[in-house]
Amino acid sequence: MGGSAGTLTPTALLYLGLCQGLWDQARTGTLPKPSIWADPGPMVTKGSPLTIWCQASLQADVYYLYKESVHGSWPMKTPQDSSNRASVSFASISSHNSGKYQCAYQRGKSWSQGSDLLTLVVTGVYDAPSFSANPTLVVASGGNVSLSCSSPWPRGSFHLLKEGGADVPQYLELTFRRKRYQAVFLVGPVNTSHGGTYRCYISPESYPYLWSQPSNPLHLQVTGVYREPSLSAQPGPLVQSGDSLSLLCRSETGFDRFALTKDEELRAPQCLDGQPSPNFTLGPVSRSHGGRYRCYCGHKLSSTWSAPSAPLDVLITGMYEKPTLSAQPGPSVSWGENVTLQCRSEVWFDSFHLSKEGSLAPPQVLHLQDTAIPNQVKFTLSPVTSDHEGTYRCYSSHSNSPYLLSQPSDPLELLVSGPHWYLYVLIGVSVAFVLLLGLLGLLLVRHRRRGRGRKPGPVRPPLPRRSPCGILAREGATLFCPHQMLSWKTHCLRKTDSWTASLDLAQHDSHGQLPTCPLRVYTTGISNSHPSSPVPGCGI
Repeated sequence: MGGSAGTLTPTALLYLGLCQGLWDQARTGTLPKPSIWADPGPMVTKGSPLTIWCQASLQADVYYLYKESVHGSWPMKTPQDSSNRASVSFASISSHNSGKYQCAYQRGKSWSQGSDLLTLVVTGVYDAPSFSANPTLVVASGGNVSLSCSSPWPRGSFHLLKEGGADVPQYLELTFRRKRYQAVFLVGPVNTSHGGTYRCYISPESYPYLWSQPSNPLHLQVTGVYREPSLSAQPGPLVQSGDSLSLLCRSETGFDRFALTKDEELRAPQCLDGQPSPNFTLGPVSRSHGGRYRCYCGHKLSSTWSAPSAPLDVLITGMYEKPTLSAQPGPSVSWGENVTLQCRSEVWFDSFHLSKEGSLAPPQVLHLQDTAIPNQVKFTLSPVTSDHEGTYRCYSSHSNSPYLLSQPSDPLELLVSGPHWYLYVLIGVSVAFVLLLGLLGLLLVRHRRRGRGRKPGPVRPPLPRRSPCGILAREGATLFCPHQMLSWKTHCLRKTDSWTASLDLAQHDSHGQLPTCPLRVYTTGISNSHPSSPVPGCGI
């Protein structure tokens, strides 16, 4: 076996080069099989140190290491502080050390079963393959990406590895391009577990455990995992050539990485190079800074990012001569009317931009189809309101360079005059509504307070419905009798233009006699021509 082994104890040296028959005894042993592993790992670069460990669940006398396809076994060194494990160390791994290994141990005259196989791969033996992604390494969640690995050998194996030991797909297709063989690995639909760093290796068919040097790393990043941020420009998306511009990526709290991309429609980003600050400073700006920007937010040491922000167009002005801007019928317009702002250039341009000073909205853009000189377009504002009042400028550009604009035109101030009555009506109605609500609330509070302060009185029997006596009572009749009456009935007799009332008294004393009751009926508001009369049966 190639390579150099670590120092072995004298006892172990006695077992060096044992015959195949001894290993056959170990493979048919009855004791529990040990475990085997390599430190730092089963993949090791050519020339690096390596240690293979074998550990048993019982105390063993001797450990042996066996390599597949090699006749013989190697004794393993047992540490002084432990008798249930042993090791073999290699100071510098070579190509001859690659292959599959097993270990076993002996306890008295009994042998253990052989351990599971340990496959030792030696890398760095051949030149690195080329490795690429299609269409991009920045993939939206749910999307797909193809990773291509090329090899000069017509027969061999392609190996795709991901940092962290995660499972990777097998190659989907083997093609021959430009005198090289190429394997395509399809990754997707992509989720958060696919994010990370990938490398590709190749190995010849005759030496499957001798691998090439690793390819260039590809870092796959997954977007759309978090909510999109917002992107704004300070002082604005229109910037004069030579000035400075700041792009601010605003997001939810908790993110510590921010990335900015430009012109994703033309060139898909191959990597999101994040920074800890959400503020991106551009400047002094030149024509190369013009374009469509987006930003992402994420976490440090993570391969997952948010969805992209809404696009922000950065327009670089000062590239060409300025156009002229005029208003038709004039810069002063009445409320509700129409006004046309005309942008005109003596040089041929096919795109014109209209911006309003202080507005956060992007400039309006009109494209010209007519190639006649002079070039001009008309921006119509209809109907005009107070929101249209302000200072306007226009710019010209070419459609094949949409982010490079001319010098701004001279400013045009648009004045809006005319009726504002609807504002006064709106204010008046609002004030009246508020006052009405306040009055209703005051009345409700007063009513509730009165209800709580009123004491309940004795219940009185209701007057008979449609009773003339009820009418008499409502008209102000007063009944007076100094003696207590046990019961009484009221009879109302209709006379000409007036009412008179008579009472049948059914009052009895203790002897059953009807006493004289000086009852007099006083009426008010019934009739002056018929004064009230004494009630029959009552003394006056």
